This record gives sequence, C-alpha cells and structure tokens, in this order.
Amino acid sequence: MFQPGPIAAAAEGADASSAPPDAPARAAFRPVAEAPALAPEWTALAARAAEPNPFTEHWFAAASLAHFGRFHDLRLVEVRRDDRLIGVMPLSIERGYARLPLRYIQNWWHHQMFLDAPLVEAGQERAFWEAVLAALDEADWAPNFLHVRGIPEDGPLRRALAEARSAPIVHRRVRAFLDSELSPEAYYEQAVRGKKRKELRRQKNRLAELGAVSASILVDEADLTPWCDTYLALERAGWKGKAGTALACDPHAAAFFRDVAAAAFAAGRLQFRRLDVGDRTVAMLVNFLTPPGSYSFKTVFDEDYARFSPGVLLQIENLDLLERPDIAWMDSCAIEDHPMIDGLWTERRSIVRVTVPLKGARRAGAYALVRALERAASLRKPAR
Repeated sequence: MFQPGPIAAAAEGADASSAPPDAPARAAFRPVAEAPALAPEWTALAARAAEPNPFTEHWFAAASLAHFGRFHDLRLVEVRRDDRLIGVMPLSIERGYARLPLRYIQNWWHHQMFLDAPLVEAGQERAFWEAVLAALDEADWAPNFLHVRGIPEDGPLRRALAEARSAPIVHRRVRAFLDSELSPEAYYEQAVRGKKRKELRRQKNRLAELGAVSASILVDEADLTPWCDTYLALERAGWKGKAGTALACDPHAAAFFRDVAAAAFAAGRLQFRRLDVGDRTVAMLVNFLTPPGSYSFKTVFDEDYARFSPGVLLQIENLDLLERPDIAWMDSCAIEDHPMIDGLWTERRSIVRVTVPLKGARRAGAYALVRALERAASLRKPAR
C-alpha cells in the first residue's frame, strides 16, 4: 500500500512558488560527504521534479553513496536560484571512453540504478543545464567533456540540455513501459493474445493444485526484513546465484538492497509484492512509486516453479496500478527486448546517453575525437 511519506509532506511544507525568473541560476560543487546537509531540500525537490526518478531522490542516493560511493571519484553539483534549490546531480570522474584512455565527467550511476536523470524542478530544466555547464567550463578539475547517461529521450530534461548546448544522442535503448487509460482487465486482453491468456490460465490452475495461490503487498514495516531475506534467497537460488551476479553474492549489493528497501518504505515510495503458493513464496516484485509515475526495480521467481510462470502471474497482478488515480505510468527498467515484460506491456520508453562538449581548446580536441569514434560506431550498427 502506498503511503504519502515525508516527500509529500516536504512538498506541502515547502514554498510552492517558483524561483523568480530574473534570478540567475548558479551551480556550486560540494563533496558528496556534505550530501546529508541537503537532505531536507533534496527531499522536497523530488515532489517538484520535472521528471520523477526514484534513483536520484535523496533516500536512494544516500544508500548508493554509503555502499558504492567509495569506489568512485565523486562530487555533488547543486543549482540554485537565489536560495531555492532547483536541481541536484551527483557527478563522477571516469576514465576510459570508447576504448580511449580519456577522463571525462559523467552523471554518476551504478549497476543498481536504472534511470540516471537528475532531479530538476519543473520549468527550470534549461536554467539547470546552463548553470551546470557554465560551472564545469570554469572548473579546472573537470576533464574533456560531459557524458549524460540514462535520460528519457522524449523528456523535458533531454530537450532542455539540447537547447542549452549541442548534445548528440550517442546511445539508445528502448524498454517496456506501461501507460494506458484502460482497466487492468481490458489492458491485459488487448496486450496478450488469446492463446497466451489461455495458457496462463492453465498454468495458474495447475499451480493452484499445489496449494492456495495468493498475491499480497507489504504493509507492515516489521515484515520488511523477512521479505528482503526471502527475495535475496530466491535470487541466489536461481541462475543469478549460479552466475555469481545475485545480490546476495556481493555483501555490498545485499546490504544496499536492504537499506534502499527500508529507505523507500520510510519515504512512502515502496511497493513490495509477492505471490505465494500455500506457505511458499514463488515470485516477488519490488516497485518504486513516484507519482505520477512508478518504476519496477527488482523481480525474482522460484525457478523450481518456472513451468507455472509465477513471475508473469505476479506481473498480471501488478496491472492493478492502472486503477490508481495517482499513478499514470510504470517504467519496467528492463533490458531491451525483454522476453517476458515485452509480451505484457505494449508501450515503450526510449532511454538515451548524450555527450556534451565543454569549453577549452584541449577539451575541444578530445570531444572531436570521441565524436568521430561515436559516429563511426553508429555507422557499423545494423539497422533496427
């Protein structure tokens, strides 16, 4: 069950008026160790964001920095108009681009982040980018160019960046997206062909022969730890465990998962679902609810029950999001051409990366080189 949490409360308590349009936007860099000092403003900013993104909200960023930040050269850029925070973005200095030993600036990400767009106040997108780019132009420590990854192609943030400075798209992935005015039942019928629906009914009936099938959503915070335990155990027991990529195979990743689930619950962002057969959990799904949007963060199923498609059955239950007045859409966060979710959701979202030049003769030379390599690589790609 979704609860408003402190993010909505922060929005209600904040001054809802926009910053004065004539006040110049200014960017400043902070050590990431100072991120806790921004927590109240960062939390309030999430409710005013041009594009909702749980992966760059304060609660997620705090867990990310605690568990993965030590492995990166990081800085935090904040943009203000007068005293009002209009945008915030963690930055990392990276080495190695297009097989070249070049250093560059990037909006920070790690492998548990599935959208990297910064939090920026609606209506302030161009002012944000112009301030960030001007500050990076003047920063002696900022090498070569800015690479912005994981940003929605059709969103206001990418459009504003392209208006602020040349920002060619250098990488694109299209993933499943749920966005419909239909009821859950009507959507399922139009998205999944009749033969497949019949097969799923048969699988659910066969599953019910093994015990009562029930779907539930986490409500009580006291249940969060055992639910996380179950999720981690299910994942480790499957193919990810055998490949060594399950969260539980990495102590940092497992601790991060527990901490981010707890932080999401406290922020009113967590929706944790499970499908049980009798007293055995056969599928789980972790969603982040960020009205008016939402994100499917993690999913797992018991591979001993794979013949019953428990993960698909739980995703069918997940279609009840279409009935929520506060949620208009859900991003699958899945890989492109995902064999399961692409067959259930008919809409798509394009996520891109862009490379942005910074001022300076040496930077211009490095940027020209990487753009030439990017153009050559795009010519070698087969047409889709």
